[in-house]
Amino acid sequence: MNLVRRYPVGIQTFSEIRKGNYLYIDKTDLVWEMTRMKYVFLSRPRRFGKSLLATTLDSYFKGQKELFEGLKIMELETEWEAYPVIHVDLSVAKVETTVEGLRKVLFRLLNPYKNEYGEGAYEDTPGGLFSGLIHRAYEKTGKQVAVIIDEYDAPLLDKLHIPETLDAFRNVMQEFYVQLKANEAFIRFCFITGITKFSQLSIFSTINNLTNISMDAKYAAICGITEEELVAQMAPDMAMLAEEYECAPEEMHDKLKKQYDGYRFAKKSPDIYNPFSLLKCFNQRDIANYWFDSATPTFLIRQMQHYRTDITAMEHIEASASDFDMPTEAMTDALPLLYQSGYLTIKDYDRDSDYYTLAIPNNEVRVGLVSGLIPAYTGLERRETNGFAVKFWRALKINNIDTAMQEMKAFLAGIPYVEGFREKLKEVKNYEGFYEYTFWLIFNMLNVYARTQVKCAGGRIDFVVEMPDTTWVFELKVNGTAQEALNQINSKNYALPYETEGNKVVKVGVQFDRETMTVGKYLIAE
Repeated sequence: MNLVRRYPVGIQTFSEIRKGNYLYIDKTDLVWEMTRMKYVFLSRPRRFGKSLLATTLDSYFKGQKELFEGLKIMELETEWEAYPVIHVDLSVAKVETTVEGLRKVLFRLLNPYKNEYGEGAYEDTPGGLFSGLIHRAYEKTGKQVAVIIDEYDAPLLDKLHIPETLDAFRNVMQEFYVQLKANEAFIRFCFITGITKFSQLSIFSTINNLTNISMDAKYAAICGITEEELVAQMAPDMAMLAEEYECAPEEMHDKLKKQYDGYRFAKKSPDIYNPFSLLKCFNQRDIANYWFDSATPTFLIRQMQHYRTDITAMEHIEASASDFDMPTEAMTDALPLLYQSGYLTIKDYDRDSDYYTLAIPNNEVRVGLVSGLIPAYTGLERRETNGFAVKFWRALKINNIDTAMQEMKAFLAGIPYVEGFREKLKEVKNYEGFYEYTFWLIFNMLNVYARTQVKCAGGRIDFVVEMPDTTWVFELKVNGTAQEALNQINSKNYALPYETEGNKVVKVGVQFDRETMTVGKYLIAE
């Protein structure tokens, strides 16, 4: 199949996509609905289409009707009135390290509007210039202004771990954002987008009628690609990729679902695919981890370490909305940041308890997160841990437990116990906690084949490795013997769920030597 389709990979401007005849998933009915409000805030993970949405609003408020021909909005909009638009993308400010540098970026973003609306006296702060531009745009055109602020939190995210710098940057941004409230009479519509939610900025503390649609079911799919959209509009693309992989389209659909699907942003939300990764996959004709080309953000790793996040619990977290949809400054753990930045998502909601179940969305996120955590937690590079995991898995695949355990012994003996990892040892309740963290990281690199900290009726199994004809159930002991580990598998019926699946089940009890910090003895039983 030779499908000719232009995918907008790396293109975030609505007008360019439409003029260039790129693939566009129509969300304009939701865009129109959103513009019936005045102040709107939307939080979504990076590379999820926030900037495309912002530029769509830009074109709409400029009255560029010709760009919307054939889209859903044409059945809704009848006036197509043009308004003055002030649109700033603050992602360019994320690399700034000084307050003066931040101010210069804000001035630079606003300068093009001075050419159109002029410059007033005493506008020597970014907020002062911002306010003056809104006033003059209204006076010149006689129409209220549409204000679009993309990535509002970009200047602040990398400063989360530096309180003094964060406070200084926040003061600059507060002076900038307070103008939105002060100029309410001159604003027709204001759209603000970002990853996180900062409570102490005027953007949230003084705009009384700000509508946060981040967890509104109506707008759950305004960014991203739903299952329905994939099947209805991208079936030829899946067929093309299936041909490349020499598999059936149905099998390719399953592969894409496991790799890129799984995001949910409301109590009642369709499963949503990461749009950047899905489109790049079709463009490259290769299923890969595209979301992490630029690696897991440093600010997230630092916050996880700061709050001593239990990474082994991330497969199933029960929480109230106030636990994870809270302002960044109010965090008492890393959960809000993990959710808001897309490393955890809603998997279920229980109306009776008003509790949500959160988990890692998909394979791509899991591998990317682990890739970022491995160096921070172990001092090893991904290729080293991945190399061991592959060797270990291959040995088990041919039922060679001795080789598998020798690989494990050599790997653990070679871990460079960097200072950060020694600190991790102090954090866990016992030495077994150290191995829980280590193996969760290592075997999540092979997330298709191995699972760690598996919940069952009798407790939590340390890790399970599944093969086509054999399932390996491991229990690890530091303060005990290999026989005690094996006894625990039997007494708590860890293997029972797998014995009914028809596979051969092999139970492995492993004892670790506290002195050498590697494998001591192990026993197996079928």
